[in-house]
Amino acid sequence: MTERAFGAPGLVLVLVTIGGRYTLDRAGFLELAWVDLRVIGLIIALVLLAVDLSRRPALGVGPDKREGWLLAAILFFLFQIGSALWAPAASRIGPQTLDLVLLGVLVLAFYGYAVSDPEPVIRTTFRLMFAAAIIFALQALLISGPGEQGRYSAFGGGPNVFVRIQILGVISAVALHMFTGRILPLLVTPLFLLAAVLSGSRAGLLAGLAVGAYALLKLRRRLRPGVVAAAGVLLTAVVAGLWAFAPPEFTSLFQERFVEQTVQEQYLSDRTSIWAAAWNLFLDHPVAGAGLDGFYGAIGVNQMVEYPHNYVLGVAAEGGLLGLGLMTTSIVLWTRLVHGGGARPQMTGLCVAAAVFVALSSLFSGDYYDSRLAWIFAALAAAAALPRAGITPGAVVPAMTEREPVSR
Repeated sequence: MTERAFGAPGLVLVLVTIGGRYTLDRAGFLELAWVDLRVIGLIIALVLLAVDLSRRPALGVGPDKREGWLLAAILFFLFQIGSALWAPAASRIGPQTLDLVLLGVLVLAFYGYAVSDPEPVIRTTFRLMFAAAIIFALQALLISGPGEQGRYSAFGGGPNVFVRIQILGVISAVALHMFTGRILPLLVTPLFLLAAVLSGSRAGLLAGLAVGAYALLKLRRRLRPGVVAAAGVLLTAVVAGLWAFAPPEFTSLFQERFVEQTVQEQYLSDRTSIWAAAWNLFLDHPVAGAGLDGFYGAIGVNQMVEYPHNYVLGVAAEGGLLGLGLMTTSIVLWTRLVHGGGARPQMTGLCVAAAVFVALSSLFSGDYYDSRLAWIFAALAAAAALPRAGITPGAVVPAMTEREPVSR
């Protein structure tokens, strides 16, 4: 019998991924502020992964093992680290370098974990993301409550990170329903949607809406009218119930954040001025950019702005055409690999949806490390698309039942 992947490496990797930047000073140990739990967690994950890979058989992928996208991505991360050589003096070289190293290791770890046995690994990842979304939502709603701006988040993270976890929870619920045929995961999605709205993240909600609309458009011929009608009635009832019985904080946040600021005032949290500054920095350094964290070192340090709040503009400003070229090469090669779904269309499509959602969100908020979920789900999608020995692209792969053990 084929050895299935252990679940332990996936658990630790997901914890490291969703944990964000967590140093012990946030837990009250000020004298241990230098201890970065990401590093400790990743070391543990890599040890578990090494044990897991040593017990599995040799890779069963077919001869068409296209990994050029991954090579281009690693070269891109290395170029970003190397650009510290010409960064401004005020740039935060140390923390940014650590972020990029950890990002690259996470992408390699997830890909190595999934490439030889993607089915159980991807199922495990979506299960863990589903559970994490529930925990984050309950912590935000029942414990943390609204922040100073009336926006909800969990475990000390920002609302823009919180909304990503919630929308990924929705995608995970859909994935679990498709894997098992059970309706229970879908019944939790109203909790995720409520928490996502309470985050007040307009960009995150818009990105989720775009991915959801595209998915429905692609699946329109497979959807049964009765199921669509029932889902519409349920969603309408949930929205009406929330609006009727929601606390005043919910209605005031919705009115102020989405109606007054967005529609009436067209307020974009100064994003346009920040993006203009990043674009001008790119024009000043078009070839190799201003260097790692060059936006902060040249502009943000004086204007109290941490980063450009747009992943592509950040790469352009700090990496120039060289950085953009490496990033674009990786994306193009990855797109060619996952287009059509490869050997496992269902799993590939779900991972692509998750990656694209986070990527779209990264066009409005977050720094390089905040894009990690996009790169990680891209790695899982690539692993799912690769053909294994005896499996041709587009073939239907029998689903693993819930009773089949993931490990033994």
